[in-house]
Amino acid sequence: MKRVLFACVENSNRSQMAEAFARLHGSDRIEPVSAGSRPSRVVNPGAIAAMREVGYDLTRHTSTGLDEIEGPFDYVITMGCGEECPFVAADRRENWALPDPKNLPPERFSEVRDEIERRVKALVAEIQGVT
Repeated sequence: MKRVLFACVENSNRSQMAEAFARLHGSDRIEPVSAGSRPSRVVNPGAIAAMREVGYDLTRHTSTGLDEIEGPFDYVITMGCGEECPFVAADRRENWALPDPKNLPPERFSEVRDEIERRVKALVAEIQGVT
């Protein structure tokens, strides 16, 4: 199992959805975790609604701080938060330049969700080729 951290600032949208898709598509290869440098302590209702559309219950997730999780991680994926993205050591680091959907209308929120799913599936495929 590869440990994968999806990290951003608030851990309320992008990183939460990425963790959820990693659980859906890579549970046999990936141990996903998500956290933020300044966690909001709530998962955005827009993220909950967007994930409900694809059959995933995000209400069981919580917004977690980086200081609440334990490494090491094989992969750290930051979610496009620019200079505010937290640094966490890992064998492999990658930044996914994704817009923060926090204030986007539902259809745009869903577009970000779908792009996260596409990238998570590619990551899972890559990890399957490595392990």
